[in-house]
Amino acid sequence: MPDIQQPDTFAALERREWAKAEVAQSYAQVFAKASDMVVPYLVKAVQAKPGTKALDLCCGHGNVASGLVAAGAGVTGLDFSPAMLAMARVAVPEAQFIEGDAMALNFADASFDAVTIGFGIPHVPDPPKVVTEARRVLRRGGRLAFSVWCGPEVETALGYVFGAIDEFGSKDITLPPGPGANDYADASLAFQVLEAAGFSECHQSIVASEWQVNDPGAPYDFFLRGTARGGALLRPQPAENATAIRAAVVSKVLEKHGAGPEWNIPIPAAVASAVVV
Repeated sequence: MPDIQQPDTFAALERREWAKAEVAQSYAQVFAKASDMVVPYLVKAVQAKPGTKALDLCCGHGNVASGLVAAGAGVTGLDFSPAMLAMARVAVPEAQFIEGDAMALNFADASFDAVTIGFGIPHVPDPPKVVTEARRVLRRGGRLAFSVWCGPEVETALGYVFGAIDEFGSKDITLPPGPGANDYADASLAFQVLEAAGFSECHQSIVASEWQVNDPGAPYDFFLRGTARGGALLRPQPAENATAIRAAVVSKVLEKHGAGPEWNIPIPAAVASAVVV
């Protein structure tokens, strides 16, 4: 009998794409120039200081872990991507990095003073489970902070790129069902999930993160090469569609941000924080 290819799942897509060294490295080298701007807000939100025992979930290449270490915290980073962990171990040798599942943590209850999640929430199949696990491993009075990219309801490169995909992308290329990329930028949803897990003192702030580029098509390139969800939509596009998508991004950047020759492209982030009851 011929092999029957199983439909892709959200979890499988995420694990497959982030296992690719070229995707992880592109994210770390280029896309993360925006996420780096959010790191100080996460570190401040969990009040990291010398003696703080911190867990950095979905740690990626270690940029949040680096900020926590700089604040004096003892840091454990966890991620499902071996490619990301390889970079993190080189970048932040002071921290311990382990491969694992943020929805099923292999840590005892009340093990940490702080948990951070830098842009990892949309990359797991069950975000509330991650929040519940974070609550379990935090001590009373411990703090959680996570960041999420804002959605296209605000001015953002994310809206430019995904709007262009919607308009010019092949309708045959779709993503498997999964959490919305920007769901938890909605404070009402984020706070509801946090409070249900046993957190209080919920707070959200918006960080005006951005990319400084000299090519108006750069946002397209960043999502193409350095993301899982965006890349899974962009990399298989037929040449004609890909050209149209990139041209639409260029047109939007020029319309919104002028003729250049350099552009500051917004990709703002929401940072939610809370305290264990």
